Amino acid sequence: MKRRPPPTVSDDDSRLFRDAIGEVRKLDPVAPPPAMPKPEPHPYMLEADEAAVPSELLDMAFDPALMEVGEELSYLRDGYPPKLLRHLKRGQYSVQDEIDLHHLNAAAAQSTISTFLAEASERGFRCVRIVHGKGLRSKAAGPVLKALTDRLLRRRDDVIAFASARPMQGGTGAVVVLLKG
Repeated sequence: MKRRPPPTVSDDDSRLFRDAIGEVRKLDPVAPPPAMPKPEPHPYMLEADEAAVPSELLDMAFDPALMEVGEELSYLRDGYPPKLLRHLKRGQYSVQDEIDLHHLNAAAAQSTISTFLAEASERGFRCVRIVHGKGLRSKAAGPVLKALTDRLLRRRDDVIAFASARPMQGGTGAVVVLLKG
Protein backbone atom coordinates (compact mmCIF):
# COMPACT_ATOMS: atom_id res chain seq x y z
CA MET A 1 0.00 0.00 0.00
CA LYS A 2 1.43 3.32 -1.08
CA ARG A 3 1.27 6.36 1.11
CA ARG A 4 0.00 9.55 -0.32
CA PRO A 5 2.14 12.58 0.26
CA PRO A 6 0.49 15.18 2.49
CA PRO A 7 -1.26 17.92 0.53
CA THR A 8 0.73 21.09 0.19
CA VAL A 9 -0.67 24.16 1.90
CA SER A 10 -1.07 27.09 -0.42
CA ASP A 11 -0.24 30.67 0.56
CA ASP A 12 -3.95 31.57 0.46
CA ASP A 13 -4.81 28.76 2.89
CA SER A 14 -2.00 29.76 5.23
CA ARG A 15 -3.08 33.44 5.25
CA LEU A 16 -6.72 32.46 5.79
CA PHE A 17 -5.69 30.30 8.77
CA ARG A 18 -3.66 33.12 10.39
CA ASP A 19 -6.53 35.60 9.96
CA ALA A 20 -8.93 33.14 11.63
CA ILE A 21 -6.62 32.51 14.61
CA GLY A 22 -5.55 36.03 15.24
CA GLU A 23 -2.41 37.14 17.00
CA VAL A 24 -0.34 34.41 18.71
CA ARG A 25 1.53 35.09 21.91
CA LYS A 26 4.13 32.87 23.46
CA LEU A 27 3.37 31.26 26.86
CA ASP A 28 5.86 31.45 29.67
CA PRO A 29 7.27 28.02 30.63
CA VAL A 30 5.55 26.44 33.64
CA ALA A 31 7.47 24.46 36.25
CA PRO A 32 6.36 20.83 36.49
CA PRO A 33 4.28 19.95 39.55
CA PRO A 34 6.19 18.49 42.50
CA ALA A 35 6.53 14.72 42.49
CA MET A 36 4.12 12.80 44.69
CA PRO A 37 5.81 11.49 47.83
CA LYS A 38 6.53 7.75 47.80
CA PRO A 39 4.31 5.72 50.10
CA GLU A 40 5.79 4.41 53.32
CA PRO A 41 6.96 0.78 53.08
CA HIS A 42 4.57 -1.73 54.59
CA PRO A 43 5.83 -5.04 56.05
CA TYR A 44 3.39 -7.35 54.25
CA MET A 45 5.65 -10.43 54.51
CA LEU A 46 6.28 -9.88 58.23
CA GLU A 47 2.54 -9.71 58.84
CA ALA A 48 1.98 -12.86 56.77
CA ASP A 49 4.75 -14.72 58.63
CA GLU A 50 3.40 -13.66 62.01
CA ALA A 51 -0.13 -14.68 61.03
CA ALA A 52 1.12 -18.14 59.96
CA VAL A 53 2.87 -18.92 63.26
CA PRO A 54 -0.15 -20.19 65.25
CA SER A 55 -1.16 -22.70 62.57
CA GLU A 56 2.45 -23.87 62.12
CA LEU A 57 2.78 -24.47 65.85
CA LEU A 58 -0.31 -26.67 65.79
CA ASP A 59 1.03 -28.73 62.86
CA MET A 60 4.41 -29.51 64.45
CA ALA A 61 5.36 -33.17 63.90
CA PHE A 62 7.65 -33.39 66.94
CA ASP A 63 7.45 -32.29 70.55
CA PRO A 64 9.65 -29.19 70.95
CA ALA A 65 9.81 -29.84 74.69
CA LEU A 66 11.91 -32.94 73.98
CA MET A 67 14.49 -31.23 71.78
CA GLU A 68 14.63 -27.66 70.59
CA VAL A 69 16.79 -26.52 67.71
CA GLY A 70 19.71 -24.49 68.97
CA GLU A 71 19.49 -25.77 72.55
CA GLU A 72 22.70 -26.86 74.21
CA LEU A 73 23.24 -30.49 75.05
CA SER A 74 24.86 -31.51 78.31
CA TYR A 75 25.08 -34.66 80.37
CA LEU A 76 27.05 -35.88 83.36
CA ARG A 77 26.96 -39.52 84.45
CA ASP A 78 25.91 -40.08 88.06
CA GLY A 79 28.78 -40.34 90.53
CA TYR A 80 31.05 -37.79 88.87
CA PRO A 81 31.69 -34.28 90.25
CA PRO A 82 29.80 -31.38 88.57
CA LYS A 83 33.07 -29.48 88.06
CA LEU A 84 33.96 -32.05 85.39
CA LEU A 85 31.01 -30.89 83.28
CA ARG A 86 31.84 -27.20 83.99
CA HIS A 87 35.40 -27.73 82.75
CA LEU A 88 34.11 -29.53 79.66
CA LYS A 89 31.67 -26.68 78.86
CA ARG A 90 34.43 -24.10 79.27
CA GLY A 91 36.64 -25.93 76.78
CA GLN A 92 39.31 -26.84 79.33
CA TYR A 93 39.85 -30.30 77.84
CA SER A 94 41.92 -30.73 74.70
CA VAL A 95 39.99 -32.42 71.89
CA GLN A 96 42.09 -35.31 70.61
CA ASP A 97 39.95 -36.46 67.66
CA GLU A 98 36.72 -35.54 65.91
CA ILE A 99 34.17 -36.87 63.45
CA ASP A 100 31.65 -35.05 61.25
CA LEU A 101 28.22 -36.63 60.72
CA HIS A 102 26.95 -34.14 58.12
CA HIS A 103 25.23 -35.78 55.12
CA LEU A 104 24.78 -39.12 56.93
CA ASN A 105 21.41 -40.71 57.52
CA ALA A 106 20.45 -41.83 61.03
CA ALA A 107 21.52 -45.48 60.58
CA ALA A 108 24.91 -44.54 59.14
CA ALA A 109 25.44 -41.90 61.85
CA GLN A 110 24.65 -44.41 64.61
CA SER A 111 27.16 -46.91 63.24
CA THR A 112 29.77 -44.19 62.69
CA ILE A 113 29.44 -42.87 66.26
CA SER A 114 29.79 -46.37 67.74
CA THR A 115 32.87 -47.16 65.63
CA PHE A 116 34.43 -43.75 66.31
CA LEU A 117 34.03 -44.01 70.10
CA ALA A 118 35.33 -47.59 70.15
CA GLU A 119 38.43 -46.54 68.19
CA ALA A 120 38.93 -43.50 70.42
CA SER A 121 38.84 -45.71 73.53
CA GLU A 122 41.31 -48.17 71.97
CA ARG A 123 43.70 -45.33 71.17
CA GLY A 124 43.42 -43.98 74.72
CA PHE A 125 41.71 -40.72 73.77
CA ARG A 126 39.88 -39.07 76.64
CA CYS A 127 38.20 -36.14 74.88
CA VAL A 128 36.64 -36.19 71.38
CA ARG A 129 34.26 -34.01 69.39
CA ILE A 130 31.27 -35.18 67.36
CA VAL A 131 29.95 -32.66 64.82
CA HIS A 132 26.27 -33.50 64.29
CA GLY A 133 25.02 -30.21 62.84
CA LYS A 134 22.20 -28.00 64.09
CA GLY A 135 19.43 -29.66 62.10
CA LEU A 136 18.50 -26.46 60.27
CA ARG A 137 17.40 -28.41 57.16
CA SER A 138 15.48 -31.07 59.11
CA LYS A 139 12.21 -29.13 58.80
CA ALA A 140 9.42 -30.24 61.14
CA ALA A 141 11.18 -33.48 62.06
CA GLY A 142 13.59 -31.52 64.26
CA PRO A 143 17.36 -32.00 64.42
CA VAL A 144 17.62 -35.75 63.67
CA LEU A 145 21.38 -36.28 64.09
CA LYS A 146 21.54 -34.04 67.15
CA ALA A 147 18.80 -36.01 68.93
CA LEU A 148 20.36 -39.31 67.85
CA THR A 149 23.78 -38.28 69.16
CA ASP A 150 22.26 -37.20 72.48
CA ARG A 151 20.44 -40.54 72.93
CA LEU A 152 23.42 -42.69 71.93
CA LEU A 153 25.91 -40.91 74.18
CA ARG A 154 23.63 -41.15 77.23
CA ARG A 155 23.39 -44.93 76.78
CA ARG A 156 27.11 -45.64 76.47
CA ASP A 157 29.01 -46.79 79.54
CA ASP A 158 32.31 -45.34 78.33
CA VAL A 159 30.88 -41.77 78.21
CA ILE A 160 31.43 -39.80 81.42
CA ALA A 161 30.04 -36.48 80.19
CA PHE A 162 29.28 -34.47 77.09
CA ALA A 163 28.35 -30.87 76.37
CA SER A 164 27.72 -28.67 73.37
CA ALA A 165 30.97 -27.34 71.98
CA ARG A 166 32.21 -23.78 72.39
CA PRO A 167 31.09 -21.41 69.58
CA MET A 168 34.48 -21.57 67.83
CA GLN A 169 34.32 -25.40 67.86
CA GLY A 170 30.85 -25.72 66.33
CA GLY A 171 28.57 -24.43 69.10
CA THR A 172 25.26 -26.26 69.38
CA GLY A 173 26.11 -28.14 66.17
CA ALA A 174 28.73 -30.27 67.93
CA VAL A 175 29.34 -32.01 71.25
CA VAL A 176 32.58 -32.51 73.14
CA VAL A 177 32.62 -35.94 74.77
CA LEU A 178 34.64 -36.97 77.82
CA LEU A 179 35.44 -40.71 77.81
CA LYS A 180 36.55 -43.01 80.60
CA GLY A 181 40.32 -43.21 80.70
